[in-house]
Amino acid sequence: MIRTKRAKLKACEREMREAQSYEAWSEAARTHDDLSGMTRWKQMDQTHMYDHVAIRARLDRLRAHRARHDYHGLLFSLNEGIHGNIGGMGKASLHARARFGTKQLVQDYTYEICDALELIANVDEAVIPFSEKLDFFKRASHCYGRTALMLSGGGALGHFHAGVVQSLVEHDILPSIISGSSAGSINAAVIGCSTPAELQRLFEPTHFAREAAEEARFLDNILGHRTAQIDVHELEELVARLVPDLTFAEAYARTGVSINISIAPAELQQASRLLNAITSPNVFVRKAVMASCAVPGVFPAVSLAAKNVHGDSQPYLPSLKWIDGSVSDDLPAKRLGRLYGVNHYVASQINPVVLPFIRDPGASDGLGSAAMGLVRSLARESIRSAQKSAQRYSRQLPRFNMLLSMATSIAVQTYTADINIFPGFRYFDPTKLLSHLSESEVIELMMEGKRSTWPKIETIRVCTRISRTLDRIRRDFKQQEHARLNGQAAPRHGSAKRRKAA
Repeated sequence: MIRTKRAKLKACEREMREAQSYEAWSEAARTHDDLSGMTRWKQMDQTHMYDHVAIRARLDRLRAHRARHDYHGLLFSLNEGIHGNIGGMGKASLHARARFGTKQLVQDYTYEICDALELIANVDEAVIPFSEKLDFFKRASHCYGRTALMLSGGGALGHFHAGVVQSLVEHDILPSIISGSSAGSINAAVIGCSTPAELQRLFEPTHFAREAAEEARFLDNILGHRTAQIDVHELEELVARLVPDLTFAEAYARTGVSINISIAPAELQQASRLLNAITSPNVFVRKAVMASCAVPGVFPAVSLAAKNVHGDSQPYLPSLKWIDGSVSDDLPAKRLGRLYGVNHYVASQINPVVLPFIRDPGASDGLGSAAMGLVRSLARESIRSAQKSAQRYSRQLPRFNMLLSMATSIAVQTYTADINIFPGFRYFDPTKLLSHLSESEVIELMMEGKRSTWPKIETIRVCTRISRTLDRIRRDFKQQEHARLNGQAAPRHGSAKRRKAA
């Protein structure tokens, strides 16, 4: 009987690996949970992984306020409890135990908070004035924080990101803050410059077939060169075909998506930058992408361009040139946190240089995970110390110092996040990053991105639901506030979205 159960579990795992749709994958994942006992585990509140007693008490209190139509009591309770990862319920290991979903209590509490937020937003202003609501939602959004999607570098493997993004779009859980480095910068720029309708067209298989053919021609041109570096116009042609000619500010105004592009300096004395609508609103997105894709030794360093006060293009920081963003900041979590109040990160990691050496920190819980974290910290400090020692003896070798600085930066970066999406493969020859990809390889790489995202869909859905609800309500309230200031009729917030019955 044990052997039969094990065989059934293996069959479910095989079905998940080979699934061609989320529906097929989720059916196999649910069956696996039934067989392994995880379905029963999800129904029980108890586990050492989170404070289930406090979460259950808060849930009961919120439900009691709603049942009594006690809106002021509800608002008071929400004021006390809109914090990210309250009671540890956002802990990655809690969401990694089952193949599909997590504790029912976590989901119930999340949905209850969202229903309560919608109720407060829609309650009559005679009960709770608009100004009080506005103040509450501003504070709640600030306290809870936001989620960002970070797309790593990866050369020709960047099509993996397209599959990740398509899956998130299909489930309406794509974060509105997106960063990209190197190959990831192309994907981030395309997403942040495209309307939802345009994104849907981009995801059509026929479009990817055309892109595969265009990319093959582009790579053939590159590989046909005999010089050490390639004419920048080749890269410019590729980026121009994919990314509209917009500045960061124009892209944000068009889509509401905050694009963030990492670039590294070509000179040792300069610092890396994160370009976006806040730090560099008038810089052209295309130029930022070209700089982030300028792999040292393959493409020449790139100068940026921006719109001037008359709307004409002009050099931006003309004395500086920039290279591949993944060299200095593959996943710019700290900068996103400072700029946008982000405190929750989703990473699509396809960088073949680091994939063999990293693991998902949320996949395990306990001493093993803590020990690995300590080893990584010690290794980073040792590498930094070695770099400082080497530079003392090589001050007259600026090119060596530049290469040493790049190598150190790559070695000491953090390449994981709260939620990590890795490909099924971990080993890929870095020398093939600019190799020819056939149409079938591009489609399969995109499919790998989707298939690698499916196990994370429910985690992302639950962990981002409150922040997405707050963002939507705040957008509506900003419109109302603007209308009131201009003496116009203020549109009411949309009717509450109730949870569908299971």
